Amino acid sequence: MTPRIPALAPAEAGPVGRLLYRVARRRYGEVPEPFSVLARHRRLLVAAGVAEFAAEKASTVLPGAVRELAVYRVAWTLGCSWCVDFGTMLQRLDRLDVGRLEHIADYATSPLYSDDERAAIAYADAMTATPTTVTDDQVEDLRRRFGDAGTLELTHQIGLENQRARQNTALGITDQGFSTDSCRVPWVNAES
Repeated sequence: MTPRIPALAPAEAGPVGRLLYRVARRRYGEVPEPFSVLARHRRLLVAAGVAEFAAEKASTVLPGAVRELAVYRVAWTLGCSWCVDFGTMLQRLDRLDVGRLEHIADYATSPLYSDDERAAIAYADAMTATPTTVTDDQVEDLRRRFGDAGTLELTHQIGLENQRARQNTALGITDQGFSTDSCRVPWVNAES
């Protein structure tokens, strides 16, 4: 499936776009399709890139496994195949147990998840629900577990993934093969 707005090929991206494509390719092995689609609006691409980079660098309080599971749950819940694909790759690269992602539907009772992970996933569910269903007790529990900074970080990352997943789904951006090391090049399909 090709996205509703085609990916921008490197030849069309201009000097700044080509530089950003090289950085993305070096970091992820290929240019992520949401990136190459957003490249059609260079100023938004730069703004999104700065925001993503800043959020990544600022997210140091919460354990990585907790954050990644909550973010993955949002992607899974919203049905963003690209986000599930990319999130699986990130967890694999962080040497996290990706096998347990197959059991994310049963997180509440599965022995594969810790109490902290269950609390974070339940919070992701409550934030992703429309309307949200977050409770005072839930936030207080998270504050006890992760502190104020960790709870804020978790909230920000879940909100950010809601934005990513909804954008990608609306634009028809689907899995790219990052989770299987068989990544397709976004603009090749656009040219077909």
